Amino acid sequence: MSDEQTTHFGYEKVDVKDKARRVAGVFHSVAAKYDIMNDVMSGGIHRIWKQFTIELSGVRPGHKVLDIAGGTGDLTKKFSRIVGPTGQVVLADINESMLNVGRDKLIDSGVAGNVVYTQADAQYLPFPDNTFDCITIAFGLRNVTDKDLAIASMLRVLKPGGRLLILEFTKPQNALVEKAYDFYSFKILPTMGQIIAQDADSYRYLAESIRMHPDQETLKGMMDAAGFAQTKYHNMTGGIVALHTGIKP
Repeated sequence: MSDEQTTHFGYEKVDVKDKARRVAGVFHSVAAKYDIMNDVMSGGIHRIWKQFTIELSGVRPGHKVLDIAGGTGDLTKKFSRIVGPTGQVVLADINESMLNVGRDKLIDSGVAGNVVYTQADAQYLPFPDNTFDCITIAFGLRNVTDKDLAIASMLRVLKPGGRLLILEFTKPQNALVEKAYDFYSFKILPTMGQIIAQDADSYRYLAESIRMHPDQETLKGMMDAAGFAQTKYHNMTGGIVALHTGIKP
């Protein structure tokens, strides 16, 4: 099997055509416990990371927003309130189980009129060119098979002047933090996954997928290469997470 036909599923090399199926299996498995695990894994800090993303988005009433890999709808819920009745938020996820959990959660919390749900692959977004004022993808890009293809797809469907925000786990900036983070990710996290979600393997994959994700400068370079302007990133929590932003010229 040549490198052109293979990609990484965590630390494992798999056929490109098989990665999407394997990732789907992970998220079908964890969907029901996803929110609980997020809070437990991050000590609730993921809410601060997401709020920072909202604040840097520049989204205003009447805007059209695409929340890719939107999962259980944390960002969508906040954007729905901001864009108001004249705006629209599209919650997109490739995984039907995650999309169903997100839709049920948002409807139960009273979010309805300005949110649309779409099962979509980030690499092949099913929207016309120049559709959205803002696109977010939070903790989803590392699971995409061809990240360059996905970033180009996002650029295509953004309006000129529109903003992309990529929130993702990345490389800690301090060696001690990195060592502690590795211990937590590979020793503690799978055990927590087993106890809470009865699934250690999926959380072991998620830890591995973080390590295989491009570091901050590499991802910025990928956004530059795709054609984004004014690209930058903001490290949070010692670089465990970074928010990358870019504008469509």
